[in-house]
Amino acid sequence: MNVQELNAAVIGTTSWGTTLAILLARKGIVVNLLARTDEESERLVNDGQNTRFAPGIGFPPSLSITASPAQAVSRAQVIVIAVPSNTIRENIRLISNFVAQDTILVSATKGLEKTSGMRITEMISEELNSKWNGTLSVLSGPNLANEILQGKPSATVIACVSDTQAKKVQHIFSSELFRVYTNNDIVGVELGGALKNVFAIGAGICDGMKVGDNAKSAFITRGLAEIVRLSVAAGGDPLTLAGLAGMGDMIATCYSELSRNRTVGFKLASGVTLNDILQSMNHVAEGVDTTAAAVKLSDRLQVDMPITRCTYEILYENLSLEAAMSGLLGRALAPEWG
Repeated sequence: MNVQELNAAVIGTTSWGTTLAILLARKGIVVNLLARTDEESERLVNDGQNTRFAPGIGFPPSLSITASPAQAVSRAQVIVIAVPSNTIRENIRLISNFVAQDTILVSATKGLEKTSGMRITEMISEELNSKWNGTLSVLSGPNLANEILQGKPSATVIACVSDTQAKKVQHIFSSELFRVYTNNDIVGVELGGALKNVFAIGAGICDGMKVGDNAKSAFITRGLAEIVRLSVAAGGDPLTLAGLAGMGDMIATCYSELSRNRTVGFKLASGVTLNDILQSMNHVAEGVDTTAAAVKLSDRLQVDMPITRCTYEILYENLSLEAAMSGLLGRALAPEWG
């Protein structure tokens, strides 16, 4: 496959959408980045960069901006979805009439639907309905957008039930500094990418409360155990969560100061209200909605997730951080696995 002959569309001028569009365009792929409005499109074209989410990083020559779904999508052999999870449905409806039957669709959104607990690919499939009969792929891993834009090395996972398509997408995204692995466990990769944001909030709380590295390490490890339990109950492979889409993403998101979800937790521990934190952020902190969705999903699958439920009570029921910590530490003693 000669990637330079490809035409790609990226849906979403988010930091991650912009990053993936630039990453593909740097390889010489023709990329159309779909903006939300004509005004946004015009501003991005005039600036030659995304000053809001990627200031100082110029657009490569093969990257174009448009606010027209038809123009962005109709010729694309590859479409990348990189919008916030709470706008997935409306964005898929926007492009659905222009998606060709043989187009490769890649979800790069990490999250769950707040009201239903559905995964991103489930929502995409539901919205596309019979208009497209292809195979979805998922891109996920420890991928802090700012570091990738700066040319720092990174690795990720492409999950797809089709090995052939996974290898195609792997080839499309791989570069000298962006190493791509394949995986056939969409459920595990999606849940790993979504749920690590829940525990990143708690990791930020750990940092803000200055509980120490022992406590934070224990918290992250037990959080990963919850992700594994839920993923297995949903049909995922536990081994997936030991890889880049699980442990790898947890480490990056729970420790990096670039992590918006860790920032939410850190500010909560500093006494700032959740509403004020979210109002002040330039990005979407997916972990807030994902926490509510994860509780719904764990209830439906009857999976015990005490840290997730405790995080939900902090975010939505005004549980104090001190009471949360006391409650978790005071739970009945139990074996590590079981």
